[in-house]
Amino acid sequence: MSGMTTISPQGRTELLRPDGSTVRVLVVDDEQSITELLSMALRYEGWQIRSAGDGQGALRAAREFRPDAVVLDMMLPDMDGLTVLGRLRRELPDVPVLFLTAKDAVEDRIAGLTAGGDDYVTKPFSLEEVVARLRGLIRRSYATDRRSDALLVVGDLTLDEDSHEVTRGGQSIHLTATEFELLRFLMRNPRRVLSKAQILDRVWSYDFGGQANVVELYISYLRRKIDAGREPMIHTRRGAGYLLKPAVS
Repeated sequence: MSGMTTISPQGRTELLRPDGSTVRVLVVDDEQSITELLSMALRYEGWQIRSAGDGQGALRAAREFRPDAVVLDMMLPDMDGLTVLGRLRRELPDVPVLFLTAKDAVEDRIAGLTAGGDDYVTKPFSLEEVVARLRGLIRRSYATDRRSDALLVVGDLTLDEDSHEVTRGGQSIHLTATEFELLRFLMRNPRRVLSKAQILDRVWSYDFGGQANVVELYISYLRRKIDAGREPMIHTRRGAGYLLKPAVS
């Protein structure tokens, strides 16, 4: 079901859940000053906020609160963010997760995305950036651009835009929200080479600071789920981009 937007009295565009209720966001960080600052900024968006200072508290809050998105620090006192993410995914497999990380190495950020996170920001961050990325993740998870012809089919690969079910050769494939959006973009443009810039603009909806390796990461992640043990459907055109086409029988 699609998300809804309304104009608030302050002139801001409010993002609502598909049933018209308030968006819920869980903020997880062991630095109280950060959770308070983020909570204040997100409440200004009109959203309900719950916060936690460690991994166990985050998992308890997620069970009770059922958030629409999670802001998750990579470094927590009782367990790291990747462990929290893994346990969180078992209960809320589709909830978008935005990682907070103080680490500068691209490898550390990519680890979070590889583990199933949907996006990241590096500390110190701007509140506007966090809000913008959360809005994008939440909108994507609500599939705001639903179409009446909801079933996309390329070869033996099918994607249902309404139910978010993906199958290849009749076998179900689970994707995160960002993986789903990337595959949908590829399937809406079969046999067409899509550049990294086009993919960044369509899937992430903002400039990723030139770090197009995030596209490479997600393409490799999709390949492991879509093409593993099968004839490949996702192809690289070096220097040009990527395309998806039916497998050669």
